[in-house]
Amino acid sequence: MRTLLRGGRVVDPGTGFDGVADVLLDDGKVEAVGTGLGAENATEVDVGGLVVGPGFVDLHSHVHSVAGQRLQAMDGVTTALDLEAGLMPVDRAYAEAAKAGRPLHYGFSASWGAARAQVLADIAPDASIESGLAVLGNPRWQRSSSKAELQAWLSLLEGELAKGALGIGILMGYAPATEPGEFLAVAHLAAKAGVPTYTHVRELVEVDPDIPVDGSVEIVAAAGETGAAMHHCHVNSTSGHHIDRVLATLDTARREGSRVTVEAYPYGAGSTAVGAAFIEPERLKLKGLGPSSVVILETGERVRDEARLRQLRAQDPGAPCLLEFLDETNDRDRNLLHQALAFPDAVVASDAMPVYWKDGRTESTDWPLPAGGTTHPRTAGTFAKTLRLMVREAGAWSWLEAFRRCSYLPSRLLDDVAPSARGKGHLGAGADADLVVIDPAKITDTATYTDPTRPSVGVRHLYVAGVPVVTEGNLNTDALPGQPLRGEPK
Repeated sequence: MRTLLRGGRVVDPGTGFDGVADVLLDDGKVEAVGTGLGAENATEVDVGGLVVGPGFVDLHSHVHSVAGQRLQAMDGVTTALDLEAGLMPVDRAYAEAAKAGRPLHYGFSASWGAARAQVLADIAPDASIESGLAVLGNPRWQRSSSKAELQAWLSLLEGELAKGALGIGILMGYAPATEPGEFLAVAHLAAKAGVPTYTHVRELVEVDPDIPVDGSVEIVAAAGETGAAMHHCHVNSTSGHHIDRVLATLDTARREGSRVTVEAYPYGAGSTAVGAAFIEPERLKLKGLGPSSVVILETGERVRDEARLRQLRAQDPGAPCLLEFLDETNDRDRNLLHQALAFPDAVVASDAMPVYWKDGRTESTDWPLPAGGTTHPRTAGTFAKTLRLMVREAGAWSWLEAFRRCSYLPSRLLDDVAPSARGKGHLGAGADADLVVIDPAKITDTATYTDPTRPSVGVRHLYVAGVPVVTEGNLNTDALPGQPLRGEPK
């Protein structure tokens, strides 16, 4: 399929080009970028007045469904990867995604949490997000390991890397009291294998003075000692009101040569399983939060008191919920979110969650999505909201910087583990034909906490491997061109 995008404002963070040009796509690749391009047998699309750039690469997406990926497509995403949590067995995760079909490219890390749960709690992983959420609140895997147990689950992670996992996803925040030496052991494994880690860090010392080690200090120390490339997930939600100190810690470490990268999303509430360690009532108090900061996704219930929270955690620890950690109506809290996004080289990543319906479904191939679906609005709106805030309203980013944060930098995190990622995040000749075409005056999110599955607007066209997934702002429901992005063992 040959496509000529004619006369748009082309923004290529790979070269720094920002100007009016044509882009020719052929056989899933970018063939040429220039002015006055001609192409026989090409479908010509007039994109005058629109911004053309490489599709967004989301390093942190838990939507393993056509329904969820379609929402992300309308948000400008062309590659959606589950790297913070990962799935296990990774072969099964890739096989099931390929069998069902995906509108976006997909990939998975080796799951630290699932490997530990298998060894420490005899819980067999099944490569599903639902069972993964259910395990989060199980204390049996949250303890420290014996030497034999440590070697057993490290061996499982090595096996997953050999099968193409895109690094190691570490949910340290869900087992915050574990021995710090275990985290260091994972960092050594990652350095030896030449793969990144993606970490939900444990609590900060300001929140819990009794924590074995401060979460932000731990990740920079491990990166410095081992040389591993270590990615700090959603710094906005794990840092909360202490973002100044955390960002200063990360900045110092990077200046000293540690390979630490960071991501953020533009929301003041997170989403996880209600059984998560940090949603235990006493731990909420340490953050200055309470039960009313927790909202159960599937029912909309705002938890009234500690007794009800303990009941919910006991009866269904895997139930998805929202956790409000910053007040987006408060100027100071909004500024904290802005700081996280504005931090030099911070990438945008959604932490997108599945869509849930009251009949238990997490998948639908209908479009528009059936009414009544619940999720976090970041699933549908992270990238459009970030562009609205940082480009349109604050003017903090140029379009070139926006594509660098949303497309180029996240792709470069994967270059070593998955050399095929080198074709993503830029528009050079031979690059992957994963492109987004944006109306710069209209791009915005529409999803809210009470209506979270409303698609973003302003994405006029989206191409995945050269196949149009969005055309003139409308989703093409027959388009499932997503391909796996897999690691290549060294």
